[in-house]
This record gives sequence, C-alpha cells and structure tokens, in this order.
Amino acid sequence: MHASQGRNAGLGLALASAFAFGGSGVAAKPLIEAGLDPLDVVWLRVAGAALIMLPVALRHRALLRRRPGLLAGFGLLAIAGVQTFYFAAISRIPVGVAILVEFLGPALLLGWVRFVQRRPVSRAAAIGVVLAVGGMAAVVEVWSGLAFDAFGLLLAFGAACCQVSYFVLADHGTESEDAPDPIGVIAFGLLIGAAVMTVVARPWGMEWDVLGRQAALGDKHVPAVLLVGWIVLVATVVAYLTGVLAVRTLTPQVAGVVACLEAVVGTVFAWILLGEHLGVPQIIGGTLVLAGAFVAQTTRSGGSKPVVEPLPQPDLV
Repeated sequence: MHASQGRNAGLGLALASAFAFGGSGVAAKPLIEAGLDPLDVVWLRVAGAALIMLPVALRHRALLRRRPGLLAGFGLLAIAGVQTFYFAAISRIPVGVAILVEFLGPALLLGWVRFVQRRPVSRAAAIGVVLAVGGMAAVVEVWSGLAFDAFGLLLAFGAACCQVSYFVLADHGTESEDAPDPIGVIAFGLLIGAAVMTVVARPWGMEWDVLGRQAALGDKHVPAVLLVGWIVLVATVVAYLTGVLAVRTLTPQVAGVVACLEAVVGTVFAWILLGEHLGVPQIIGGTLVLAGAFVAQTTRSGGSKPVVEPLPQPDLV
C-alpha cells in the first residue's frame, strides 16, 4: 500500500472513530430519561464491551503480570471514570455542553505537564489553553451566573479530568522496547472497568424492564435495547478499535486532532436527534474550545517528542 493510501485509510479510521464516539451521548440520554440510572447505562456499556473484548484480553493475559498498575489505572479512570462522569453530566445538562466541557481535557493535560511533571510547554500550547478556557466561559455563559446546572457542569469537568488520566496513562511506557499493545490495554481496561462498575452500579437492582420498552429519541421512539446495542458495539468496541488502528496508521497527533471532531459530531447529533439547540455563545465558545484542543494536541515541546502521545479519544463519550 502506498504511503498516501495508508494515510487516507488512517484518516478514514480516525473519522469513523470520532463519529462512533460522538454518538454515545445521544444514545445514552434517552435511556437515562426512560428510567435507567446513569451508572446503569455505564455498566451496560462497559460490561457489554468487555464481554466482546474478552478473547482479546485472554490473548494478552501476560499484561496482567507486566503492567498491573497501568491496567488498573486505565480501567478505573480512563474508562469507568470518564464514562461515569460524562453520563451523569448529560442527565443534567445538554449533551453538547457536556462534551465541550470534557474537551477541556487537552488544556488540563498541559497544566499537568507544566506544573506536575515540570516539563516545558510552548507558547502555542499556552495560547491553546487560553482559547479553551475562554471558550468554555462562553459555553457556560459565566456572565449570566452560569446558564446551566452547576453540578452537571462539575460532573462534566470530572470527565475532563479523567480524560487527562487517559492521555497520561496512554503515554506511559511508549518509549520502551516492551511497550504494551494498546488493544490489550483497552481490553483489560474494559474488564477492570466492568468489575468496578458492577460493584458501584449494582446492576441486579437495575430496572431491567426498561430495556424491553421504547425510549424517546427526540420526537421518535426506538427500542431501548437497540440504543444499548449501539452504545456497546458502535460507540465503544468499534470506536476504540478504529481509533487504535488510526493511531497506528497515522501519527498519534494527527489521529488526536481528527478525534476533536467527536465534540462536533456529538453536538450535531444532539441538535438533530434530541432537539438540544445551542445558542450563539455556545457555538462560538465551542469553536474556541475545539481550537484550543487542536493546538494542545498538535503542539511540540522544544521541537522534540510531542507533549504526549495519546491513544484515540476516550469517550469517551
């Protein structure tokens, strides 16, 4: 395959991953409004995906011995943490606002690199942080005393903080010769996340009958089990796998930039399917947030190694 063909294939995979991740909130919110607790939806998503990825985990079982800390952190924070905070947030605020707040993650990551790891960041990176923070102020309309539920915004900010852990953990050991296979890390992360969410969500008390009913998707009604299937198969398994393949075909930075489209996709889906219209301040602010995320993920520190080398975006969402 020629280099240009490989790049085109990689871009296609990255776009597919962004679209798959971006649709998770739109599918999850009708389930929450139909009577499921956000924790129940997270459990269904993570447990279903973990079951599908179980054969992959068995194939990479040596990772349990080699990188137990990495797997535990990835499962607890990068998978269970991001999704729990995000789904709890969309139960209180619009999907578009929640996903835009989550995309403060790259800006927070630069703060981690500069003040915790004490590594230098470029002036362009600092500009990216300013853009993202300024854009978020416009999204939540701080001049009017916050236009959205404050606790919902705090939950979305928690998802952004967990997104930072995703990038930090993904960067762990990337320069070593025995770097862990990212697909194996994802598989074990899902298994560990499912185990933790089983204890937290206690699915045996879930209102299982909701899955046999219809859920309102905007002005239409669709089977709730169909939404669960979308979240598990498309928004989790397909999203992660296409994202990993994209990173391997492209550079991690290019794949990360394309993943910024996830916020656009999630917002547009919510606008079309759920009728969650954003005002002019949110649209302008969201554009600034994405611009800041773009700069944060393409910045190089001192012309050497990128600030981080991420796996594809978590969805996170």
